[in-house]
Amino acid sequence: MRVITLCGSTKFKNQFEQANAFLTLQGNIVIGLAFFEQSEGFEITQEQAELLGNLHFRKIDISDEIFVINVDGYIGNSTRKEIEYAEKKGKAIRYYSDGEIPSSYSANGEL
Repeated sequence: MRVITLCGSTKFKNQFEQANAFLTLQGNIVIGLAFFEQSEGFEITQEQAELLGNLHFRKIDISDEIFVINVDGYIGNSTRKEIEYAEKKGKAIRYYSDGEIPSSYSANGEL
């Protein structure tokens, strides 16, 4: 059993949900996001953005690896910082775009 933190843009809510379900059903403990500002239209302050960023670094600290949600190869600035942080901490890094999760995978485990 591994602890995996999901990282990526908050505009990819569906892919986060797919990855969470897929990795959980493999017997992993998956740490995700509290909410998806871009997908759900949340407005946050700069102070809140910094708080969320720091919390995400702590999630990475307690993880064995990160799983980067990089739809169509997209990696934004925040995600890039999380990848660099994970690398410095010696965490394993996997990517959604590597095709590990079937594109037709649904949250209930059906293909």
